Amino acid sequence: MAINGRGATGNRTSRRFGLPEREADGDWLDDREAVDGPPPGLKTTVTALTPRTIITYNKSPDIGFDRSINAFGGCEHGCIYCFARPTHAYHDLSPGLDFESRLFAKPDAPALLRRELMKPGYRVGPIAMGTNTDPYQPIEGEWRITRGILEVLAETGHPLTITTKTDRVMRDIDLLAPMAEKGLAAVALSVTSLTPEIARTIEPRAPRPERRLAAVRALRAAGVPTFVSIAPVIPAITDHEMEHLVEAAADAGAIGCFFIPVRLPHEVAPLFRAWLDAHFPDRAAKVMGIIRDIRGGRDNDPGFHSRMKGEGAWAELMRTRFHIACRRHGLVNRHVPLRTDLFRPPEGDQLRLF
Repeated sequence: MAINGRGATGNRTSRRFGLPEREADGDWLDDREAVDGPPPGLKTTVTALTPRTIITYNKSPDIGFDRSINAFGGCEHGCIYCFARPTHAYHDLSPGLDFESRLFAKPDAPALLRRELMKPGYRVGPIAMGTNTDPYQPIEGEWRITRGILEVLAETGHPLTITTKTDRVMRDIDLLAPMAEKGLAAVALSVTSLTPEIARTIEPRAPRPERRLAAVRALRAAGVPTFVSIAPVIPAITDHEMEHLVEAAADAGAIGCFFIPVRLPHEVAPLFRAWLDAHFPDRAAKVMGIIRDIRGGRDNDPGFHSRMKGEGAWAELMRTRFHIACRRHGLVNRHVPLRTDLFRPPEGDQLRLF
């Protein structure tokens, strides 16, 4: 059942990490939602976490960074396709509605980052933000954790990249513009559809697409290298917009554009199927049929490299259309190298001698 203002249609649980699932036992709770509908007024709550470290390292060969920071756990944007949803199962919470409404914040992140950058063995490399959950989701307005992280990175001359689907990134342009001028920052705005009805359905609490494109224009005017991410592309729902999205990215002044076919790892696949049944029952079978064709006959392909681009005729058709559109609109997806030679570790209690 579709829930107004939310992406997931329910709170599907996970067996992978011990999250219990209620089994039908014949009482009235078995049919509660069918009779009464979902609980009204699902509110967002935020719990503070106190991790011991804040930089996460990876060795994945098909992504362009080896470290990242996630200021928040869960994401109120509610994007149904979000590949980060399964991470909520680590907290014994549902990757469904819990992921969108029971959030976690890491208020100590700036202090932890400062401490980690001070370690004698630290080797500088671009830090990616927004790789798991959005650093500028609504709760950032109150918690300002992303802002604090940027302040530490700006102070130390440390490079970073940001991926977001909100124009809230503009609140930190006073930090990003000077960093970009030094070759220390790049931003990607995610825009998956230009159709308001579709955008509201797949990303119910994210800003409208035109606001994100306006942010691209403003960032470029401030000198920040800015890309547009068409990720994910959902076949038979958003893939027909690919050429229009590339054109909109070029018109907004983006220096590049990229796309990724939809991925459905772990608990995301059944959540996505339930969402299709609620919002697009007329084409649910077609959508999943194309996804399985792209993913080698499965709902998801976890293999390195292939997971990011897909395989088969449908995936090749998407790539061909995308490259033609980029050439038509003059979008050359050049690499933007970020400088690492400007980094200076934070000062502790002992001031620098030189």
